[in-house]
This record gives sequence, C-alpha cells and structure tokens, in this order.
Amino acid sequence: MISGLRPSLARISSRRLALSLRVQQCHLHIDGRSRVSNFWIPTGGISKKSVDGEKEDANDLLVRGGFLRQAYSGVFHMLPLGLRVQDKLEGLIDKHMRSLGASKVSLSSISSQELWEQSGRLTEGSELFRFNDRKDTRFLLAPTHEEEITSLVGHLTTSYKSLPLRVYQISRKYRDEARPRQGLLRGREFIMKDLYTFDYSVSEALKTYNAVKQAYTRLFDELKIPYLVAAADSGNMGGSLSHEYHFISPKGEDDVVSCSHCDHVYNEELADGKTHNFEDTEQNRISGFQTGDAEIEGGSTISTGMWMAISHDSNTIVRGWYPKFSMQNGATEPVERHVNSHAVKAIATAAGIDLDLSVENPLQKWSAHVKKNKSSTNKPRVLDLYDSQVRVYQRPPLSDLLQQAGCTADDIEYSKLDRFPDTSNKLSLVRVHDGDHCSQCAHGSLTSHSAVELGHTFHLGTRYSEVLNASVSVNSALLEGPSESGTKPSAKEQIVPMQMGCHGIGVSRMISAVANRLADSRGLNWPRVIAPYEVVVVPGKGMESVADQVYDSLTADPSAPVDVILDDRDKGMGWKLGDADLIGYPIIVVVGKGWKKKQTLEVQCRRLDVKEDVPLDNLRTFVESLLTQL
Repeated sequence: MISGLRPSLARISSRRLALSLRVQQCHLHIDGRSRVSNFWIPTGGISKKSVDGEKEDANDLLVRGGFLRQAYSGVFHMLPLGLRVQDKLEGLIDKHMRSLGASKVSLSSISSQELWEQSGRLTEGSELFRFNDRKDTRFLLAPTHEEEITSLVGHLTTSYKSLPLRVYQISRKYRDEARPRQGLLRGREFIMKDLYTFDYSVSEALKTYNAVKQAYTRLFDELKIPYLVAAADSGNMGGSLSHEYHFISPKGEDDVVSCSHCDHVYNEELADGKTHNFEDTEQNRISGFQTGDAEIEGGSTISTGMWMAISHDSNTIVRGWYPKFSMQNGATEPVERHVNSHAVKAIATAAGIDLDLSVENPLQKWSAHVKKNKSSTNKPRVLDLYDSQVRVYQRPPLSDLLQQAGCTADDIEYSKLDRFPDTSNKLSLVRVHDGDHCSQCAHGSLTSHSAVELGHTFHLGTRYSEVLNASVSVNSALLEGPSESGTKPSAKEQIVPMQMGCHGIGVSRMISAVANRLADSRGLNWPRVIAPYEVVVVPGKGMESVADQVYDSLTADPSAPVDVILDDRDKGMGWKLGDADLIGYPIIVVVGKGWKKKQTLEVQCRRLDVKEDVPLDNLRTFVESLLTQL
C-alpha cells in the first residue's frame, strides 16, 4: 500500500518543486546575467558622520555602499560586495604567489601558548586572545603563524634537497587590539596573507627575499596606485632585513621618509640616532645652557628643549637635549623640531638601557622609584643625550630633577652621551622635517609622509628555526666557497637551522586603504583589478531589453569577458546613478535618452574624467580601452 503511493507523492513533490522554482525565477529573474535585483546590496546605511555633517571617510563609504557592517568594536561582517572585492584581491595575490612557486596552505587559527613561549613572543603585554580548553590546555588565537609553520616544516623537512620551500596562506587573524580604529585598518579580526620561505643558506635566502620583493612590486603595480617601498624596522618579528609597502594617506599611522633625488626611502621607526654626513660647524650648533646655570638658555633666537623617558625597570631616566627650532639652508625662518622617540630608543639600547616609551610622566615614576629604593645598592641613573646641534657643557641642570626625587647628586649615577656608543657618529634626536638634507646623497631633500602599511617582507634568518629546532642536513660544500688555494672543500654533511623569511600582505586593510586612497566626494572608486564589478549597466524605464543587449555585447567574448552587472531595480535613473557612484564601479554605461535619440550609450568613468556617447557596436572596444587604464 505504501509503495503504491510513492509515484503519486513523487509527482506531487515534482509539481511543488516546479512551482517553487517558477516563483523564485519570477522574483529573482534568473537568466544567467548578473543583476542587482539578484544580489544583496544594502546601500544607504547611515553613518554617524553623515548625520553630524562631518566628512565621511572610506569606512563610512564602505558601510553606506553595502560592502560591510560592523558587528562589534574592531570586528566586521563582509557583505556580498565587500566579499567580491576581497575575493578578487585574494585572486590577485594567488597569481603572484604562484609566480614564486609558492604552495597554498591553510593553518589553524588556534595556536599553542607553549609554542609562543618557546619563541619568546608570548609576554604579559602581548595583544593576543588567549584561552584554556576544558582540559585546561593553553591556546591562543593566532595573529600570525611563524611558530606554527616553523614547527610544521621542521617536523616534515630534514634535507636541504627539499629546499627552497615557499608556502603561503590567506586566513583570518586575531589581535586583542586595545583601541580598534579606522574600520578595517586597525581591527581585532582581519584577513592576512602570509608567505613563509625556507632556505638552507643565507645567500639562498637573500635570493628568495629579492624574488619576493619583485613579486610584491608586480602585485602593487597592478593596482595602479602610487606606493612607497621603505626600509623598515623588523620589530619583534626578528631578523635584520625588512621592507614595507605603503600608500601615502592622511589616515596612515606610519611616517615614511623619502628623498627627492635618490631612492632612499625608510620608515621613521628605522631612525638609528646617528648623524650621517652632518657638517659639524659652529654655525650649525645651537647654544645649550650656560656653564654653572641650572636653567636652560637658548641662543639669541633659538631655544633648546628637553625630552624624557624611563627604563622598564624604572631605575634610569633618560633626558634628550635637542633644538626646539633650527635653520635650514636658504630658509629665512627657523623650523620647529620634535624628538624622534625611535632614535632615542636606539641610542639607549646601544647604551644598555631598555626604554619604556609608553610612560606618560617619566620623571614622576622615576622619582617615586628613587624614594622607594633609597636603601638599594643599585644607584638610580640619569643619562643625558645631546643632539649634534646642541652644545654640550660640563655641568648639566639637575636641581629640579634631584629635588623631586628627594636626593642629591651623590645619590645618583650620572652619565652623558654626545656620540653614539662605540662610534664616531654624533647623535641625531630630532624627527625629519620636510626640506632636510638626505643622508645618502648630496643633492636630495627629504619629505615625510603619513602612510598606511599594506605589506611587509622580513628576512628572519634563524630567529625561529633555532629555538623550534627546524634544521636540515646540508652538504658542507654548498655552504662554503672555494678555499684560498682554489680547491673545493671536503663534502661533509652538517645540520644547520633553516634560513627563514616571512612576507605579509594585509588583505582587509588594503580594501580600506584602496577605498580611502581613491574615494571622492561622490563615493568610492575601485581599480579594475579588485572592483566588485568592472561595469554597471544602468537602464532608464522601458529600456530593459536594450540593457540586456548591452550586457550581452560586453560579455560576448568568453575568453576575455568584461565583469558586468545590470542594475534592473525598479528605481529612478538618478537614484541608480547615485548608487553606482557611491559603490564605485569603474565604468557606468547609461541606457537612456541617447539611445532613444541617436542609438548611443553614455559611458562614464569618474577616475578618467570621461563622459562620452558611444554606439553599441563600438561599446566593448571603448570600454576595454578605459579599463586598461584603470
């Protein structure tokens, strides 16, 4: 009886399915063409700035354009438009990683706290999300994967014959950011590309490093947006060689210095505290304080400033004496100067002092420490640093400092530096000011730019491979060159830690940085290579069938189709064009009055300042000629 019912039930189910599909097709208009009506684009979100009348930034436009929504502080949901941009950017990265012979992997977002302790990167103040599972095993959400990939490769690779090895991933990363800001630029969850490289010798690793730099250059060139490649500080990543890739932007948190004449470009964090090619003449110096006087006295028109920082153990206070103003060649007015804390930290480190730059009132903290530890045999220290433009005198002003600490000059250990430790270089404590001379060439002047870091390449050396035991056996003949007599070295196997490189690209932050770089008063503007769609076709009322023809003509060549979407929503032409500008499609094709009058289509491209009537037969060629410039 039951089996007899089955054909009938099947027919009923088929009819229901067919009816359901007809209803869906009626609502969604599924015909193989990309249509806005079939695509979730919730445009028009209201940002606080737009309500308050402030100028909207890229993040506000990404919200209003339907690309993303904020879920929590520093955490965002990517909507379909945003995901298309992200997917295209990831595809671009995939292409250039394949050009390096890199294999794609996907590492777990969960990492072991113990592994990070082995590498020395898990400290009390680390910006890491940490948790214990039900067995009380300690884990963390990885912001990067040097530890995991080194451990993985170290267990699977034993011979140099398996090298070079280049593996990469594009994955979610996590950082317990204390102050999330600027949307995707500084979030707590983000998408990142990491390329990890492994070689058996330094020379091979540097070849890999240069190959990656070339691939990065080709990748950034495809965006067709000006960028800077800057020498950079490796920070807690380790290693001795690194470069950053930046967009110049007022939203940037980095200061990048470039020369007008040579290719010298560097992050201000790289300041080493040394003078380079500085002409040490009396007229270049500024009067310091007068001998025997506790107060600072400026020169006739220019005064000296004093900047302070304290060591992490609170036992040492460092004071930097610098020119508040200085004259530049050819200038009639002095320029104001500010201390470069990175330069001071480099000098202090060379002098064996670990500075804590986060303390807002160093003198107050040092004084409290001195009072609390009066009976200690470890004398509190004062170190004075003198910028090369400040004259050094024998007797420094200490009275205010000693009075606040409640001690005498005999209670402290005092020292001063006007040269970098163990070198002949005088000290440079001040930040670069536009127009300063370049230290690398005789003709250039320096300019400081606020910039957003998008990519970073590191030569890590054996920073991780040594502590995590990632080694390979190598024929010694490959590590040693010919002897002085010209004979080849004996071929012996030896175990060496792998030479590593780490090369990142911030996918999420690049979306925001590109949006911010190209946005104008009308909305977003995407480069062709990562635009959600390259072209939008916007028809007027009653022009739907012509719009279909336009769409088909642009997508006719399957070998090189143009990425088109058709705005078929039942809205007015002005509303749809405003939406198209907000979303930032590179090219807009308007099917409107021109078609009715003379069978032409209006092609708009804001970035190229193009608005031109084009016949349908010439449309594809004309659109492609514009896209090649974008």
